Amino acid sequence: MEPARPVGWAFFPLDEELGLLSGGLTPRGEELLARLASWMPFEPARELLEELVGVQVSKATARRATLATGTAALAVWEAEVERLKQEVPQAPAAVDKQAMSGDGAYVLLVGGEWVEVKTLVIGEVTRNKRGDVCMQQISSCSRLADARLADAERFAEAALGETHRRGLERAAEVCAVQDGAEWLQGLVDYHRADALRILDFAHAAEYVNEIGQAVQAAGGRLPTTWLEGVLHRLKHQGPQRVLQHLTWLAARYPSAAVQEKLTYLQKREAHMQYPTYQQAGWPIGSGSVESANKVVVEARLKGAGMRWGRQNVNPMLVLRNAVCNRQWKQTWATSVAHRQALRTQRRQAKSQQRLDRAFWFLVIWGTRVSRLSHPGVAAATAPTAEALAKHPTARPGSGYSWRKPFLRRPPSTPVATEEVCAKK
Repeated sequence: MEPARPVGWAFFPLDEELGLLSGGLTPRGEELLARLASWMPFEPARELLEELVGVQVSKATARRATLATGTAALAVWEAEVERLKQEVPQAPAAVDKQAMSGDGAYVLLVGGEWVEVKTLVIGEVTRNKRGDVCMQQISSCSRLADARLADAERFAEAALGETHRRGLERAAEVCAVQDGAEWLQGLVDYHRADALRILDFAHAAEYVNEIGQAVQAAGGRLPTTWLEGVLHRLKHQGPQRVLQHLTWLAARYPSAAVQEKLTYLQKREAHMQYPTYQQAGWPIGSGSVESANKVVVEARLKGAGMRWGRQNVNPMLVLRNAVCNRQWKQTWATSVAHRQALRTQRRQAKSQQRLDRAFWFLVIWGTRVSRLSHPGVAAATAPTAEALAKHPTARPGSGYSWRKPFLRRPPSTPVATEEVCAKK
C-alpha cells in the first residue's frame, strides 16, 4: 500500500524553486521579489512575497536584491548602447508612422536635492475606432540627468537602446510632440533630425492663458470666453491671427511678463501649425510622455517620504522601464547572465592571484634551497687551510699574561717612601 503523501506534496518542486525548502532566495524567488519591488516600495514587496509564496526576507535584503538586479540590467543596457555606437547596425523593421515625445520629472535625493529624470516615449501613430488620432504600443526610456547640456547629450545616447529596438530610424515618418525646451531639440536632432516638430498644444495654451492673465492684471478687460475662442482659432486656423492679436494686446498693455510669453510663442510659430498636423494624422498633444512621468517615474520613485541615493535611481528606472514596456523577461535574463559572468570573472581573478602567489612562493624557496645546496660558494669566501698554513697565526710571547687585571695600581718606589719619612 502506498504511504499517504503529506499535504502540499505536489507543490514541493515549486517550493524548492522558490526557495521555501532551503530558507533562502533562489534565482526564481529573487526574480519575483525584484519584480514586486519595481512596482511598490521594498517593505510592501517583502510582505507580499511572504504572503504569496511564504519566503521571508528582510527589507534590506529586498532592497539589496532589487538594486543588484537593476545595476546589472543597467550595465547590460550601457554595453549595448556602446555597441550600437561603435558598430551602427541596422535597426529592425518598424511601422511607417511613429511619434516621439520627451519630458522630465523631478525626484528627491537623499540630502534634499531635487534632480530631473528625463523620459523619452515612442509609439505608433494610428486612429482609434472613432477616427481620432492616437498612439499605441507605447514604450519609454527614463534616466537621471540634470538640466545641463552634457547630461542631456548623455540621455540622448542612453535612449539609443530603445529607439533602436523600436526601429525609429527606419520609420517612414516621425513626429516629435513636446514642449519648447532646448534640450528636447537636441534629443530630436540626435535620433531623427528630419522629424516633424510639433509644439504641444496644451503647452501653447498655457502660454496664451498666462498672457491673458497678465493683461487683466494690467487693467485690461477680456471677454469671459476669450481664452476658449483664442485656443479654438489656434487649433483650427493656425497661429497667424492669434499671434497678431496677442501682439496687439502686448502693445496696449506692455509688461515684461506679456512680452516674454509672446516672444516664446513667436519663435515657435512654425511648430504650431495645428490644422495641418491634424489633417496629416499627427497627434498635437504630448500626453503620452506626461503619463509616463507619472506611471514610470513618479509612481515608484516619488512616493511619500521617499528619498533616493543618486546611484540607485537609474537601476530602479531600468526595472521600471522593463515592466512598463513588457520587457521584463528579457531584462531579467540579461541581468542574470551579466551577474554570472561577473562572478566567473571574480573567481578567475582570485584563482589567478592564488596561482601568482604560489609561483612566487616556489621561486623564493627554490632560490633559498639552491643556495643551501651549494656550500662551496660560501666556503670560497673564507680563508682556506692552505692559506692558513702559509700564514700561521702568531702566538703570544712567554711574557704575555692571559689574566691581566682590568685596572692596575702604579708600582710603589722605595725612594719616594724614604723622602716622605725624612720630611716627617
